[in-house]
Amino acid sequence: MLDDIYNARILALAADIPRLGRLPAPEARASKHSKLCGSTVTVDLVTEGGTVTDFAHDVKACALGQAASSLMARHVVGASTGELRALRDAVRRMLKEGGPAPTGKFADFAVLEPVRDFKARHASTLLTFDAVVDALDQIAAKGETTEAVPA
Repeated sequence: MLDDIYNARILALAADIPRLGRLPAPEARASKHSKLCGSTVTVDLVTEGGTVTDFAHDVKACALGQAASSLMARHVVGASTGELRALRDAVRRMLKEGGPAPTGKFADFAVLEPVRDFKARHASTLLTFDAVVDALDQIAAKGETTEAVPA
C-alpha cells in the first residue's frame, strides 16, 4: 500500500524541488516541524497587494514533505493570500476528513490524495501549507500593526 503514496509522480516531485534556498529580505519567514518524523520546512515569502511575488524554502523532509513543498513552489508565486489559505484548508480536509482534492489551478495537489489513508504521513505532507499560512499571518499582522500606528 505504501506504493500508492510513494508513486512515480511523488518521487519525481521530491527529486525536483524548485525555489530552494532563502530570500535575502523576506517579508516573513516561518518554519514548521513534524515531531513524528523529524521533517522541517522553512518558507520565505514576499507579497504585494495580497499576492505572493517571491518565495523560497528550505526543505528537510521525507519524500512526501518534499513533494508537497515542490508543488507549493510551483504554484505559490502569483497566488493570492486567500487562495493559499483555501488551498491549505482544502488539502487538510482532503487528508483528514476525506474531502475532495483541490481543483482548478491547484488540481496538481490531487497527487497527494492517497496520503489520506496514512495518518502518520499527514503531518509531513502539511508542513509546507502550514508554514506558508503562518508566514501570511505574520504579514497580515504587520499590516494591522502598521495601520494602527498613527503617522
